[in-house]
Amino acid sequence: MASSFGSINTALTSLYAQRRGLDVTGQNIANANTEGYTRQRVDMQASVGSIVPVRWATTDGLGTGVQVTDVQRLRDQYLENRGRTEHANGTYLTNQAAAYGSIEDVFAEPGDTALQAQLHDQWAAWGDVGDEPNSTAARSALLQQSRVVSDGINSAYGALDAQWSANFSQMSKYAEEVNTTSGTIAQLNDSIVKAKATGVVVNELEDRRDMAVMHLSELTGATAQARENGSVDVFVGNALIVTNTTVRKMTTTAGVSTMDAQRDLNDGLMPAGTKPAGLTWTDTGDVVQAGGTMGSMADTMTSILPNMAKQLDKVAEKLVTTVNTATSGAYKADGSAGGPFYSGDFTTGRYARNMKVAITDPAAIAVSGKNESNPDGTPKLDPVSGLPVGTNDGSVATSLSATATKAGSPDLSYQDMIADLGVNAQTSTRRSDIQANVTDQVDAAREAESGVNLDEEMTNLLTYQRGYEAASRVLTTIDSMLDQLINRTGLVGR
Repeated sequence: MASSFGSINTALTSLYAQRRGLDVTGQNIANANTEGYTRQRVDMQASVGSIVPVRWATTDGLGTGVQVTDVQRLRDQYLENRGRTEHANGTYLTNQAAAYGSIEDVFAEPGDTALQAQLHDQWAAWGDVGDEPNSTAARSALLQQSRVVSDGINSAYGALDAQWSANFSQMSKYAEEVNTTSGTIAQLNDSIVKAKATGVVVNELEDRRDMAVMHLSELTGATAQARENGSVDVFVGNALIVTNTTVRKMTTTAGVSTMDAQRDLNDGLMPAGTKPAGLTWTDTGDVVQAGGTMGSMADTMTSILPNMAKQLDKVAEKLVTTVNTATSGAYKADGSAGGPFYSGDFTTGRYARNMKVAITDPAAIAVSGKNESNPDGTPKLDPVSGLPVGTNDGSVATSLSATATKAGSPDLSYQDMIADLGVNAQTSTRRSDIQANVTDQVDAAREAESGVNLDEEMTNLLTYQRGYEAASRVLTTIDSMLDQLINRTGLVGR
């Protein structure tokens, strides 16, 4: 049979359990606005008496109170994994949309000072020279407008190059951040495994670890898989970056550190085995298949920016080739043969970076389509200079003024480039917006599962309070009964 004094223990276990419930509820309320905190719940279980009585003892089978079996984190692992995936996708698309936005800012089309307008003004200046080939003012204006175009193309290429370098520098910082965060996860793994082995509740440590893993997911697209001992393995791509307490570090690629070098690699001009711009594992040198922000940055450096620079080079090449071909076949005002209008080191194909106006003297611009000839067909010579006498008819300049509308012109190539940029930027922005909505929905589901609801916690607070008060009343009642039994029984009639 149950002991009278055993009832005290039953009430006492209730006091302990209700107080633990109050403590956990207070912890939830205190961290209602703490980022990454997961609400906790006390799991209680009825204590059972002895099922198999020992010799000379019997049992009535009644329980012996209540015990707290666990303090659970109310976090859905499926939603957590889904959240990491969606956050990684979201940061990837956000960074990509930002990259396209920066490129659009470089060209700033349409605009009165953008390259398209500058090209239009340049062709108009060629037309003015064609109309007045002897006008020094028209020729000077043409040189000035041509310098504006070449400087604009140079600046655009330089801005793309600067954006590439900024991405490379930022990726180096992110690589250090990833290595630090991975080390933090490994340390938390060690603490959690040791604490769980001794039966200590480690919910807050697991919250910190989950936040670190989420941060890695946003940076690299990392995923995680839990182990039975309480630790987690973290993967970037298909490679382990954290397993138990072991960390694998990454660094930026050393072989490609400029946009032009990346372009050479894309064109097959770099030594075999050269890694593309991005991340590599420090121990093996293999390329890291990252997602998230760093994956987007790697794609920007290996594909988006080099391709834009290549298209800009094609525009510049067509401009240089078109004008130089025309002026090299024309004649100057003094009747001498013309030469290239634009110059630069084009051996590497970097027209946009290196092009510049080669002429400084307005009179040296070759715009005439023919020389004056003697009756026998030979060029007529100036008696003073001895040079051929040019007609200075301006026909070459007039022909160049109509370049913008011709098939294969630099203007049409530039318009195609800007159109592609606009489509890609708009698509990237829309995908980013859609992904943001998906991420918000997943976060809302995660918050509904693991977030603190103050109304629910206030209800729990009252429940545990009433339970504690009731257990106290039971203890008081038992104490009164024992006092009656011990101090007053047997005193009747004395």
